[in-house]
Amino acid sequence: MASACAGDDGGSGSGTGASEAPDKKVTITFWHGWSAESETKAVKDLVAKFNASHPNITVKIVSNVTDDKITQGIRSGKGPDVVSSFTTDNVGQFCSSGSWIDLAPWLAQSNIDPATTFPKAVMDYTQFQGKRCALPLLADSYGLYYNKDMFAAAGIAGPPKTMSELVETAKKLNQLNGDGTFKVAGFLPTFHAYEFTPAHVLAQYGPTYQTPDGKSALSKDPSVPQFLAWQKQFVESQGGFDKLEKFRTTFGEEFSAENPFMSGKLAMTMDGEWRTAMIAKDAPNLNYGTAPFPVPDDQQDKYGRSYLTGTTIGIAKSSHHQRAAWEFVKFVTTDTDALNQLAGAIHNVPTTNAALAASPLANDEHFKPFIDAFKHPASNTTPASPNGGKYQVTFQEFAYKWEAGGGGDPSKGLADLDKQIDTDVAQVQ
Repeated sequence: MASACAGDDGGSGSGTGASEAPDKKVTITFWHGWSAESETKAVKDLVAKFNASHPNITVKIVSNVTDDKITQGIRSGKGPDVVSSFTTDNVGQFCSSGSWIDLAPWLAQSNIDPATTFPKAVMDYTQFQGKRCALPLLADSYGLYYNKDMFAAAGIAGPPKTMSELVETAKKLNQLNGDGTFKVAGFLPTFHAYEFTPAHVLAQYGPTYQTPDGKSALSKDPSVPQFLAWQKQFVESQGGFDKLEKFRTTFGEEFSAENPFMSGKLAMTMDGEWRTAMIAKDAPNLNYGTAPFPVPDDQQDKYGRSYLTGTTIGIAKSSHHQRAAWEFVKFVTTDTDALNQLAGAIHNVPTTNAALAASPLANDEHFKPFIDAFKHPASNTTPASPNGGKYQVTFQEFAYKWEAGGGGDPSKGLADLDKQIDTDVAQVQ
């Protein structure tokens, strides 16, 4: 009875394999986005761990798959059984279109209560309008990286905790060449500066992106103009947009050994937890610390919060072996040892309460702030939308114009932005 319910509610019909015998020998395909050798090895090790307890299910792995390819594969009917996406932005699209099946019946069949298994933030970004078509696999949180040697040389005792402290600390850490250009910038607060994006930073203000009925609320949330005003003031305090952008053109690639924080061009930066592994590999002698990213001065009780996102996983509606696919999804998202093995290998945050509590990464002084941020009750993410992350791109384009001096009146600009976002959403509904 339970398997029939799971098959029907999961968006399946004949040929989905929802009612197959649990021990039937089957082969399923798993598409994921990881591509680096260490990452693909970690996925292979995860599959091997699954096979040890599920010898009847063979998992065929396809790596380095983009969301566009995922969508195309599912539409063609020749896509994967299990699919993983690097971004939470497209969960709304996957859920509303039905391309990823509803997992609620499968969770119920397996007696898994999502509310007690997963932290609230990942519960939010793996569903859309009540349909849970995804589960979290691993997660990312963001924080402040700071150069301890530069802090000591400037006589600064510790990392800033508020936005005004961040501005003042950055000014103290600036090092200029004889012609007035930057040798080292205390911080680069422009939105093209890698992970310092509007969505990542606005999260520190606790924004409300949408009204209860799903309309864009950027112009109605006072934290948005507050955030924009702070950022512009920060840019001016660092010498202005043009000076900062000129310095940014000297930076190496973000995911290389020439990353500006790792190569000593920035004293502080905003980045994700994965940077700790890159520093250990490519800049082992860098004397650095990590801390929560600062919060607005009037929200000091929220210090420790972060923007959260992560890798999601689901079952394609085109899968012919949904029961076997569910066994794999259940294993990789809820088995504590498996999650921590994968998180440790890739240096991401594990995504169940049990795995967080048992994570060896929590003993790493550099990684611990990111785990703490992930568990922080005020941490948040960008809400799902039926057209994916388009509204974030629209807001980001507005922010680019704003910081360069072309934003005009922010209240009018944000009101126009709401109208544009609502129109874009209406076109896909």
